[in-house]
Parts: sequence; C-alpha cells; structure tokens
Amino acid sequence: MKDEIYIKECIELAQKGIGKVSPNPLVGCVIVKDGKIISKGYHSEFGKDHAEVNAIKNAKGVDLTGATVYVNLEPCSIYSKTPPCCDLLIEKKVSRVVCGTKDYNPLINGNGIKKLRKAGIDVKVGVLKDECLRLNEKFFKYVKTKMPYVTLKIAQTLDGKISSGYYDKNKISSLEAQKYVHRLRLENDAILVGSGTIKKDNPYLTLRHVKGRQPYRVILNSNFDISLKSNVLNDDFVDKTILIVSNNSYKNKIKMIDKLINKGVRVYPLKLMRNDLFDLYEVLELLAKIEISSVLVEGGSKIFTQFVLQKCFDEINMFISPKIYGKGIFSIDPEINKYINLQFKKYNYKLIGDEILFNGKI
Repeated sequence: MKDEIYIKECIELAQKGIGKVSPNPLVGCVIVKDGKIISKGYHSEFGKDHAEVNAIKNAKGVDLTGATVYVNLEPCSIYSKTPPCCDLLIEKKVSRVVCGTKDYNPLINGNGIKKLRKAGIDVKVGVLKDECLRLNEKFFKYVKTKMPYVTLKIAQTLDGKISSGYYDKNKISSLEAQKYVHRLRLENDAILVGSGTIKKDNPYLTLRHVKGRQPYRVILNSNFDISLKSNVLNDDFVDKTILIVSNNSYKNKIKMIDKLINKGVRVYPLKLMRNDLFDLYEVLELLAKIEISSVLVEGGSKIFTQFVLQKCFDEINMFISPKIYGKGIFSIDPEINKYINLQFKKYNYKLIGDEILFNGKI
C-alpha cells in the first residue's frame, strides 16, 4: 500500500513537467529512507537533469545507502543528453527501486531494471502500472512507432456543426472549455490546422489561458495560398510555425518561401495523393523526424474528415455545445459513412462549462 502512495506522488510530481520535457517522458521521483521521505524531484525541462538526479541533488548530501527510490518510469540505462540514472543509483548504494512501469523505449525496454538487479538492488515493477502508462501514453507511442500521438479536438453544436458558414463573432465553446483546450495545447508538441482555418479565422494558435512552452503550429496548405500577413507567419512565435506545401507549390513559389524561411518559418514540401490531398501518414512521419511526438488537430472540417478517413488519430476530444445551427459546416463530412465505420474502444463523458466533453480512444 505504501508503494502505491509513493508512486502516486511520483505521478503528481511528474505532471509538473507537462509542456516542458517532450519528447522526453514525464517522470517524478521520491526517495524514502527509514520510513520517511527524504527527497523528491522531477524532470523539469528537456535536456536537463532527470527526476532521479534532481531528487538526489535535493537530498543535499544525505547518505542514501539502503534507501528506496520510487519512480513512475524505469530509470534510464543509456547516455543521451544526460548520463544513465541507473549508474547514479548504483553509485549511491540504494537498496530498492520501485517503478510504476518499464520504459518501452527500444533503447531501454527493461535494460535499466536488469542493470539495477545485476548490481544487487531489489527492483519492483508494475505499481499503479495503468496510471503510469496513461501518464506517458504519447511518449510510448512515439518511441515504439516513431510516429506522433494524434488527438483530434472538435468543438461542435448538437447538430454537428463547427460553424454557421458565416463569420461567427461568438465562439461555440464556453470560456471553461476554451481553457481546457489551451491545457490540451500545452500537453502536445504541435497544433495542426488546415489552410482554411488560417484564411477564415486568422488565429494565433498560441497558449493564453495556461503558461508553458509554446507548441509548434503546423499548417497544411498544399497550394501555398494563405496570406503572408497571417498572424502565424508574423507574430513573436514565427519560428514555431511549420508550413507544409505540395512539391509543385514549393518549386513555383520559391521566392515567397525564401522570405518565410528567412523569418524563421519552416517550410516542407510533400507530394500529394491522386485526390490532391496530403497523405497524412507522410505528414506525421515528417513531424516525427523533427521530434514532434504529439499533435493536437484543431480543424477544420476537411482536416478532421481526412484524419478520420485515413485513420491517422489515436484520440478525440469532442466538445458538444447546447446549440443548434441548422445550416452550417459539419465537423466531419456526413458522406464519410460510405467509407468508414469506427468504434471507440475506450470512451467517457464529462461536463466542461456548458459543454459535454466526449473523449474517445480507438
């Protein structure tokens, strides 16, 4: 029971790294000796010390011989931006390590556990395993498949509309739901939209209701016909903008593209499929190569429809507002039912402000 209490505390500590450590995992660490917590730590920023190292530093010289170290994720056993945490734990002569789950990174995947056990340390694995897996599900998908974890975020009316089709001064979602969405932005490495959203709404796609690292903004614009005055191409986060265009557009508009590149915008060409749409698998593959491990897709209708049709998403968050628009733009093209029929394996509902939030995982 005590093991579960301490691993739960590790999870709570790890969550402090949300929006700061990706593409690394969220990790918290608690060190216990003689039945008392003597130190805590968490991974606070990508490239900086891991949770175990911070916890040991926070112990401020206390002898850790015989201590028990709790972590929600298996200690690393490889050299990357920092030395292996396993070596440090062995050096400090801790007697026991309790892990919530092993690290499914193919470079580690149980090797840290083996190394600790070989050094004579008692290792227990699987305490609150489901909670620990859920905490780092985006990371696990990324390291196992080399593809980002994709979440669709849709705000719609009761009759399935995301817009009336006209200029809408009033947002569909309540302020509470908008704050929730900004939390989702914080939890993901990138926000992805189609060019239609940029043309119609000219959004900034930035964090406002929460504090943290600004996610990348990915715009799919095959014809490269968005205005060069768009906010995402001119604000303080222009270096966080990624524009994906067709091969032909890239060749034909190289001068315009050079101007954007000089401003800090990343521009990538990709081939189009026969229907003049991007292969979303190739889009996601590209994003993974530049270490984007999670993507929040925010629209519009054509983009949502293609992600569903191409089965290129892992999770959906649909905010259903108590409104009826009648005429308008459907969140997902109703004609899609001719081609696909999806059943969510896991799902739940909850109330956020005035909206019902449906969360489903395929």
